[in-house]
Amino acid sequence: MTEFRGPERHARLLAYAQSLTPPSGWKIEVSGDEIIVMAGPSLIHQRNLLIVREQFDAHRPADLMPSENTDLASPTVGKLRNPDLTYLPLSAVELGGNEVPAELAAIAVEIVSVSNPENDLVGKVRDYPLMHIPLYLVIDPRDGGLTLHSEPDGGTYRRQWRGRFGDRVPVPDPFAFDLVTGDLIRYPAA
Repeated sequence: MTEFRGPERHARLLAYAQSLTPPSGWKIEVSGDEIIVMAGPSLIHQRNLLIVREQFDAHRPADLMPSENTDLASPTVGKLRNPDLTYLPLSAVELGGNEVPAELAAIAVEIVSVSNPENDLVGKVRDYPLMHIPLYLVIDPRDGGLTLHSEPDGGTYRRQWRGRFGDRVPVPDPFAFDLVTGDLIRYPAA
């Protein structure tokens, strides 16, 4: 039996994950040697995403388009991630399919899941800078927390802005606006 290592192993794992057909409403991600299968979002999740997306749409540069649940791939580092919201160059449409090179993303936005918060708070904080995604906005309805990661360097984000629901998040270029978060909703207490 042949054992695959390094980039070849990651490429095979990505290919396998992409060959899977998850049930409707589920999505698949790859991080290192893990394939992550996640359930679709709740209504609170979707409403919070709408509040955020409408503001980003109002400030998006003309050459970027919003995309929800698009696979961002980085085969050389073995990552396939699917943010709740990202903004991509309009030219990405020419690539076809549902997979886009991660380095084309201007931002990744995640609404933290109740069922698997570590994926957004640990895994993606680790993976997105490796994938060369310049901005990562994490919205956590469990506790009302907000974190904007920026300036990826050497596999980590050098800067983090932290706040709470109700604060204005200073989103840098290419969007350059303050995200208003007072209408975001927290998940009900368990």
